[in-house]
Amino acid sequence: GHYTDGPVGLGHCRLSILDLSPRGHQPFVTADGQGALTYNGEVYNFQALRKELEAEGVRFTSTTDTEVVLYALHRWGPENAVARFNGMFAFGYYDRRSRTLWLGRDRVGIKPLYLTRAGTTIAFASEIKALLAHPEIACKPDVHSLASFVTYQRFEGSWTPYEGIEDV
Repeated sequence: GHYTDGPVGLGHCRLSILDLSPRGHQPFVTADGQGALTYNGEVYNFQALRKELEAEGVRFTSTTDTEVVLYALHRWGPENAVARFNGMFAFGYYDRRSRTLWLGRDRVGIKPLYLTRAGTTIAFASEIKALLAHPEIACKPDVHSLASFVTYQRFEGSWTPYEGIEDV
């Protein structure tokens, strides 16, 4: 699926685990159209968070944790919501109200989140191959990170095998 709003575009290829119906397709958009989410992972305490959101008046259309994550981000703000998530996840949340794109992931970094820039384009994905499919993203090896990998058998910090692509 895809979502666009001016210069912002979110795309998603879904692996369905919870709520296999089309109601769980992503990117997921709030009922008022003011928030959109592309999300990879699982928030284990989503049912408790869902109950809190329902008590605040949120009406859900699916049984996915994705929709709970979306409304938590939308209602409580990313700074407050993410601190309450217990799980493994990476996401891109676009808040139309403030025209802000938020990227986040779990505290341990179980789910990857890759970021790159090409001119005025900023792209992110949970897999590098998704970034390399973008026509503006160059597929160039990063010789410094590869030399480090050969020497230490790991990538340093946010380095990846590709020039300009960071593991955030």
